[in-house]
Amino acid sequence: MICKTDISSLKTNIFDKIGQKIIVKGSLGRSKEFEKEGTIEKAYPNLFVVKYEENNRTASYTYTDVLTRTVEVDVFNGEGYSPLVPPVVVQSKKRVKEQL
Repeated sequence: MICKTDISSLKTNIFDKIGQKIIVKGSLGRSKEFEKEGTIEKAYPNLFVVKYEENNRTASYTYTDVLTRTVEVDVFNGEGYSPLVPPVVVQSKKRVKEQL
């Protein structure tokens, strides 16, 4: 579940990264995916704008798009790219059978 604190911390994180290089990955439907490189151009209260290097186009994404993993954003940190939102670690619960 997404909390208000998750959204506000993501907003702060994105505001701090304006002008930084990123890679955006997402789905276009019907098993078509995209991966584009660009920069975070602007950030607003409900969305942020990415300017892509190819064709100087822009696209906007909401913060919930990132939190729900509709799109994945990797940020360039000087050496390589790292995820803006860390991957979810799933732990499986194993049933323990009691022996009588």
